[in-house]
Amino acid sequence: MTNQALAATDVNDEPVDGQDRLKGSDFLSFDLAHELYGVDIQAVEEIRVWESPTVIPRSPEFVLGVINLRGMIVPIMDLRVRFNIGVVEYLPTTVVLILKAGESAGNRMMGVVVDAVSDVIDLGDKSLIPPIGDSQVMPFVSGLLNVDAQVMSLLDVDALLSIEGLVH
Repeated sequence: MTNQALAATDVNDEPVDGQDRLKGSDFLSFDLAHELYGVDIQAVEEIRVWESPTVIPRSPEFVLGVINLRGMIVPIMDLRVRFNIGVVEYLPTTVVLILKAGESAGNRMMGVVVDAVSDVIDLGDKSLIPPIGDSQVMPFVSGLLNVDAQVMSLLDVDALLSIEGLVH
């Protein structure tokens, strides 16, 4: 289900659980298969240009390998493969977002490959719309936000980087 299809769906504009936690937050938006996604900017450690990681044998298909980040070994996950969307192509605009999960996900750090970084979006006083639909992406979406003419799916970094999320 695309973000465009979600935007056309009639939803109840109720606050999403944890919206108070996100009140006043800024989000880094990025493009993934021509859809707009975002993560809490406080979870972004670094934005890196694409580089091929060192492959890890028998890892899940969406874990491309690891990179050495200032002495730390950081796994790299391709979100297109993880979410089973679009054809994976690594272009000059492809970047790796180094994300850090909170305590609930073990303070884990991981890189996620995205097509391109878009902008920093301020939540301000806008209301998050609860996630709707059923796809491989939905377990990782904390809410939807109208951004101009698009709908941005806000990803829950803790859920995305949790061990349970990596093995399923």
